[in-house]
Amino acid sequence: PRLGLPVMAAMLNARGHETKVYVPQLESLLPHTLEILRADLVGISTLTPSAPEAYELARWVRRANRLRSREVPIVLGGPHVTFLPDEGLQHADFVVRGEGEHTILELVQALESGGDLSAVLGLSWHDGETVRHNPDRPLEKDLDALPFADLTTIQGYRKLRHLPIAVSRGCPHDCDFCSVVSMFGRAGRRHSAPAVVRHLEEHVLPIGNRIFFVDDNFAAPPRAAKELLSLLKAHRLGRRMRWYTQVTVHAARDEELLSLMADTNCTQVYVGFESIRPETLRGFHKSQTVESIRDCIRAFHKHGIRVHGMFVIGSDHDDAGTAEATVDFARKHGIDTVQFAILTPMPGTRTFDQLQERLLSRDWGLYDGIHAVYEPTGMTAVELQRSVMEAYRRFYSIPRSISAFLRLRMHTGLLRLWARHFARKALRGELQEYLTHGLAGARPLPGPLTTDR
Repeated sequence: PRLGLPVMAAMLNARGHETKVYVPQLESLLPHTLEILRADLVGISTLTPSAPEAYELARWVRRANRLRSREVPIVLGGPHVTFLPDEGLQHADFVVRGEGEHTILELVQALESGGDLSAVLGLSWHDGETVRHNPDRPLEKDLDALPFADLTTIQGYRKLRHLPIAVSRGCPHDCDFCSVVSMFGRAGRRHSAPAVVRHLEEHVLPIGNRIFFVDDNFAAPPRAAKELLSLLKAHRLGRRMRWYTQVTVHAARDEELLSLMADTNCTQVYVGFESIRPETLRGFHKSQTVESIRDCIRAFHKHGIRVHGMFVIGSDHDDAGTAEATVDFARKHGIDTVQFAILTPMPGTRTFDQLQERLLSRDWGLYDGIHAVYEPTGMTAVELQRSVMEAYRRFYSIPRSISAFLRLRMHTGLLRLWARHFARKALRGELQEYLTHGLAGARPLPGPLTTDR
C-alpha cells in the first residue's frame, strides 16, 4: 500500500478522530460498505492508472449517501489529481494537492468549525459555481515533524507480506518521465536515523520482518543513508529483518554503503537502469552510462544482493529491436529479475508535455507501463507493444527458472516462475485484447491535453 493515507490517519487519530484505511488490492471493500457509508468524510488517494477506479469509487460513495439523504465530503489526493485538479473536482468536493498531511488536517478543522476554506494551502475546491485553487503548500522541511505511516489503520494489515516504510522524500535526479521531483522536490528530506530505528523496533517489526523501504532513492544522500544503516547495524536489526529498496546506479559506487547494506541484510535492490542505449539515457537526462549499469550489477552481486533491473522502452531513440537487445543485455549480465516498462507520459512530467499530441488514448487506466498509449517515432505503437510482450516471455523462460533452482537460488527461481505466470496470463488475456482490438485500431487524438495548473 501507498503510505500517504496511513500517515494522515496517524495525524487525525492523534487529534481525536477515528480513521480507517482501505486498500482494495489487500482486502475487498464490499464487507466494509456500511463502515464507509457511515463515515463523515471519505478520502481517496490515486495514481494515474488507478484514477478511473478512484473516480468510480467517489461516484459510488456520493450516490449511496444521497440515497440515504447524507452529504458526505469526498476528498481526492495523490499525484494524478495534484497535476489535474480540475479533472479531480469533476468527481469530488475537494482535491488535496502535493503533500497533504497538513492540508487534510486544516480541511477537517475548517469543515468542523465552518472555517475559511480559502486559507487552506494546497486545497482545490468548489466555491459555489466557481472552482478555487488555493496557493500551493510548501514542502515539509522536517520529516520528523510528521509521524510515520500507521500500518495498523489499514484494514487487513496483517495480510501484508512486505511491510512498507518511507524514510525520505524527493530525489536529486530529474528524469523526464518521472513526476517525483514535481511532487516532492529535489532536496533530500529524510527522517532522522534514530527516529527510523525506533519506529522499526516499536511498530514495524512486531508485525513482520520483511521490510520494503519505498523511498524513490533510498541512498540519497549517501551520508544520511550510511548513518541510518550504521545505526541499524549497531542495533543488530539485520538479524531480525530482511529488507529491499530502490536505488540508482550511483549507490553501487560507494563500497562503504554496499558493505553496510549487506551487513544489515539487504537482500534485493530495485535499480532504475532505464535503457542500454546511450542516446536514450541522454534523452532521459540520466546521469549514468551503460558501463555504469554493468558495474552496478557486478557490485551488488559481489555483496550477495539480488538486482531487479527496471528498464523503460519506447523513447524516440528506441526501435523495434530495443526490447530484444535489452533482454540479451539483462541475461548476459545476470540481472536476477526485470521490469520492462513502456514509456508512459504521466501528468506532471516533461514526457507528458512532449508526447501529449501523439497520444492514442486518454483512458488513464491504460497508463500503467504495460500499455502503449502513444505513437513512438522509431517504431509503431503495435511494434512497441509486441516487443515488450515478447521481452517478458523471453526473459522469464522455463529454462532460466530451472537454472536458478539448480544454482540453489530458490528465491530468484520462484520469482521468475511467478513473473512468467503473471506475464503469460496478462499477455493471453487483456493485453492481447488491447493489442488486437484497441491499439491496432487507435489513431492519435486531436489536440493537446494540458495540465490544469
